[in-house]
Amino acid sequence: MGIGAISFNHVNVTVPPDDEEAAKRFYASVVGLQEIPKPAGSRQNMGAWYQLGEVQLHLSVEKEVHQQSDRHVGYEVADIETARQEFSSAGVEIIPDQRPMAGQSRFYVRDPGGNLLEITQRT
Repeated sequence: MGIGAISFNHVNVTVPPDDEEAAKRFYASVVGLQEIPKPAGSRQNMGAWYQLGEVQLHLSVEKEVHQQSDRHVGYEVADIETARQEFSSAGVEIIPDQRPMAGQSRFYVRDPGGNLLEITQRT
């Protein structure tokens, strides 16, 4: 039966305070997400919210962030080579796919706070 979930609303990634501004630039400029206003009641003075289709990405700031894990957010792109070039041009390290899967091409990157992003294109 389950809880009756009908869709994803948002995902949240965290970065340490020292990486907040770099992460905001990364998600807005490199990834190209549209920043949206945060509603009243949220922490207005830190982090940012972004919209991508029907799902939001919430960037939060925390002092204790566990970095370099395999937890990740996956982004499907229209052209994986264009995405690879954009990340490379921005100085972002491309992490090759160590476990290729049939039907898709993918690679990984980390945001300025150490969060892992999977970049994929269906083939």
